[in-house]
Amino acid sequence: MAADMRAILPLALLLASACQEAPEPGESRGSTTPRYERGQVEASPLESAIRPVRIGELGPNFAACSASGTTRRGAPGAGALAVRAAPYEAAGETDRLPAGASFFVCSRSLDQKWFGIVYDDGGTASERCAVSRPVPARRDYRGLCRSGWVASAFVKLSGRPA
Repeated sequence: MAADMRAILPLALLLASACQEAPEPGESRGSTTPRYERGQVEASPLESAIRPVRIGELGPNFAACSASGTTRRGAPGAGALAVRAAPYEAAGETDRLPAGASFFVCSRSLDQKWFGIVYDDGGTASERCAVSRPVPARRDYRGLCRSGWVASAFVKLSGRPA
């Protein structure tokens, strides 16, 4: 009989503890661990990331930018295509290209989801950008035109640059 009581005692203690009231939020029941306070969420480091567009990727025997393209229908934001500072969705937006804008496609991200582009004001592939001719070596674009990264899913490639 004593063995039966020893088996029932832990069960009785467990049932008695279940009848206690739940603590109020923030109330401690003897814990010495300080309450966790969630701080402000900081901006993603990718938002401030900048990755310049590279030209001359195919070498000195080819045009600095290997293709040209236009914005494809279905781009988010009523047809305007976001131009970003780096090939990441979280990277800062530097410009928006309207539907039908044209540009030079100069480089691609490793996963092929982003194109590095060069374009003149208003979204035109202009000779003023000086990327239709070969350059002696691969380098970051530092010309007169704008540059940035666009999602390749919303680009229609239109062949070699003019």
